[in-house]
Amino acid sequence: MTENMDKSNQANLCRHLAHAAIATPNALAVAVQKSQRGKLTYQEIDFVTLHQRSDEIAYALTAYGLKTGMKAVLMVTPSIDFFALTFALFKAGIVPILVDPGMGIKNLKQCFSESSPDAFIGIPKAHIARILFGWGKTSVKKLLTVTATNSGAGANAFASLIGGMSLTKLLTRYPMKNDAGTKEQSSFDMVKLSDDAMSAILFTSGSTGTPKGVVYSHKMFEAQITALREDYAIKPGERDLATFPLFSLFGPALGMASIVPDMDASKPIKANPEFIFAAIEKYQCTNLFANPALIEVLGQAGATNVSATKADTESVNNTGVKLHSLKRVISAGAPATLSSIERFTQLLSNNMPVLTSYGATESLPLTKIASSDLLATSHITDNGGGICVGNPVNGVELSIIAINDNVIETWHDYLALPVNTIGEIVVKGDMVSHQYYNRASATAQAKIRDVDAKCSDSRVVRHRMGDLGYLDESGALWMCGRKAHRVETDKKVLFSIPCERIFNTHQSVKRTALVAVKINHKTVPLLCIELTDEAKNNKNFDEAMLFSALKVSALAHKQTSAISHFLIHDDFPVDIRHNAKIFREKLAVWAQQELD
Repeated sequence: MTENMDKSNQANLCRHLAHAAIATPNALAVAVQKSQRGKLTYQEIDFVTLHQRSDEIAYALTAYGLKTGMKAVLMVTPSIDFFALTFALFKAGIVPILVDPGMGIKNLKQCFSESSPDAFIGIPKAHIARILFGWGKTSVKKLLTVTATNSGAGANAFASLIGGMSLTKLLTRYPMKNDAGTKEQSSFDMVKLSDDAMSAILFTSGSTGTPKGVVYSHKMFEAQITALREDYAIKPGERDLATFPLFSLFGPALGMASIVPDMDASKPIKANPEFIFAAIEKYQCTNLFANPALIEVLGQAGATNVSATKADTESVNNTGVKLHSLKRVISAGAPATLSSIERFTQLLSNNMPVLTSYGATESLPLTKIASSDLLATSHITDNGGGICVGNPVNGVELSIIAINDNVIETWHDYLALPVNTIGEIVVKGDMVSHQYYNRASATAQAKIRDVDAKCSDSRVVRHRMGDLGYLDESGALWMCGRKAHRVETDKKVLFSIPCERIFNTHQSVKRTALVAVKINHKTVPLLCIELTDEAKNNKNFDEAMLFSALKVSALAHKQTSAISHFLIHDDFPVDIRHNAKIFREKLAVWAQQELD
């Protein structure tokens, strides 16, 4: 199939939207929730209207001077316009550059510098930041402003001043007219590209280093859509409560409605659970995609006597929240805690599982595991066996190689380690990206070239995940932490997840972080500890007693026997987007300062 698509140049993600517009034209495609003066409102659009709207925008963008192959930064809050603009860019063959505003000013500037966008499409706040911080000033030639209403003299005046042209004015100036002599809606001639052509640039979060632009091909998007359809059994007509912008785009591509709650996707731990419960209830959502931080927020809120917004639902009672309509919950972005998953599962009907998915911006989804299976492995996890992230989805090949910080140019089967051996995780499949944008050294470090035996003239790329783990006898993958977070002493190598989970079982410990420090010029492991709220508020808390207990636990397991140094940190620095992603690099600096 890939070879045929390459030869005929028929690839474009939007062909799925066009199909949905024909198959179910009047079905809901997108609904966006807004909280206004204490009341929740919803803006809706069906498939045929979304298809037509994105056609109109695609035509106007090309008339404005944007051509196939150009790149456009898209900094628009989740809205109908966000969906229409994104699909319009795909239709025109213009490459959208998607960045997470939560990565910080410095990282954002670097992203724009590396990607050299030709256009900047954003809300007024984004344009103000663009000017203040000099984002893309050497490359951006076209500006477009998107406002909440995209109408009125105010929007046009602002756009003329610093944001180029408003979206409304753009569509007015460059209308897509009906064919002469017909009453039918005209359509945009969607650009068809090769399967391996660049379709988008998605920047990594930068939670463990400088963000990198991942080049997405049409093949990658198609593989992701296939995985969601086949491995997760998502069907047309479903409704997804989408809390992650990229995943929300897959909804219309799958014939599934995307319901977007009023929340900052960059700060899920600050989301209002009442809004999310209300949206699920109103639209009877069947699917929920959420990262572990949001799973924790919803689980805690739902387990208590929480009242959803009365204007939208009366489904919540003294027994807590029950999300009866959900038949699938997907958690991804970071390993979720077992307690979070167990708590959230109680909100679902008939013990409906939470599906934990493993992957990264460079390649996803890779594996999945149901919450019942995950909880059944808790004793292994608590005893230092790592976290089970499940078996690979169809089309994914997992391998474990020896830990190596050097470039590996070519794959050889002998590189693969035997089962139950911890090493670096390497993946192969159509959803694996081939390169980073303008990052040759990072590409060389992360990618291994491999000749596919089924197609001798095709170059296949394996991706080094930067994570450590092992495969068990059944082919299931067990995570043992980031490669950058391992601690190497002169005697052994310690891995973050296996070590930390042993200590996390103590009743006074909220979470821990393994770091490396220098003592007497030797590298030694040290465990940073964040206490539970109960321990923090306990006037009789005895630090020495806790450390003594943890040393006993350390000696009882071979994974942790080398750990004898402990420090208590009041509040771990974490990536607010995932809360589970601890900035261990910052903790290592702090710990060293405490010891010096």
